[in-house]
Amino acid sequence: MGTRRSFIKKLGLTTVALPLVGSVQKSSVLLSNDDQSKIVHKPIILSTWSFGKVANQAGWDILSKGGNALDAVEATAKFVEADLSQKSVGLGALSDRDGYVTLDACIMDEKGNCGSVMFLENILHPVSVARLVMEKTPHIQLVGIGAQQFAFDNGFPKHPAPTESSKKTWEDWVKKNNYTPRSDENNHDTIGVIALDQDGNLSGACTTSGLAFKMRGRVGDSPIIGAGLFVDNEVGAATATGTGEEVIRICGTHLVVELMRQGYSPENACKEAVTRIIKRSPKYTKEMIVGFLALNKKGEYGAYSTKKGFEYGVYDNSGTVLKDASFMEKE
Repeated sequence: MGTRRSFIKKLGLTTVALPLVGSVQKSSVLLSNDDQSKIVHKPIILSTWSFGKVANQAGWDILSKGGNALDAVEATAKFVEADLSQKSVGLGALSDRDGYVTLDACIMDEKGNCGSVMFLENILHPVSVARLVMEKTPHIQLVGIGAQQFAFDNGFPKHPAPTESSKKTWEDWVKKNNYTPRSDENNHDTIGVIALDQDGNLSGACTTSGLAFKMRGRVGDSPIIGAGLFVDNEVGAATATGTGEEVIRICGTHLVVELMRQGYSPENACKEAVTRIIKRSPKYTKEMIVGFLALNKKGEYGAYSTKKGFEYGVYDNSGTVLKDASFMEKE
């Protein structure tokens, strides 16, 4: 009997041990503070879409001097927000269907701190307001008039919107009496930024005007932590772009980061998220675009999209480059 009990006890221990071994193998992306030699790209900053390549310079100026990832992602996002020629980010963007430009943004640091603003009007830099929500309040999200008043109280001036160009586009759209939001590669509605600094810390930011001609009050994935942006300093960071409703339904960036935790490469993690979106609604996804961009703790990165056309900018010690994301081939 003693021998049988010993055998069962040993079997139980073996059964418990096997999953633990598997977990360690899959979680090889996790790095201790004493294991920074495994990082292959450091520092590095990535941003969605072609304007990301130019905007990354603002963040790289900080990272290349030993600055932190949080300051770098904010600076990159602000660069695009300040460009009033952009039609999908900032106060120069296309309006909602009632003619108002409303902005959403979020930011997240290496400690899991995060801040977000939604449905914000007349503020040039919503990403900086989001950072103050993170740093100065006990909250994560501020919305609408409350977010605007918080911005004013913290010294942000009021800016007019929309621009004359945006207003003219809206007026032409109204004449067609077509209350359909627009989401395509020409209105990708987001810049998402993720970075790894010299100390091996990750941060991310995301800012947008949302879908052109959206219903007033609509908020997409961009300011939602775990949808448009997620950062886990043990694993990696991810951001999303495109039709936000689809990203929200799968908690897209949180999914991507968790897949990287399990051992997926950044590109394969993004691909799995895209696959889930397409599987849920294959007909609809042929008409819109959703893309994910991810960076792991080693400095490895990748992107994947529902269809061709998603570009992203990369800036590291080897220089700056614009890359095409992998995409789901049409069947």
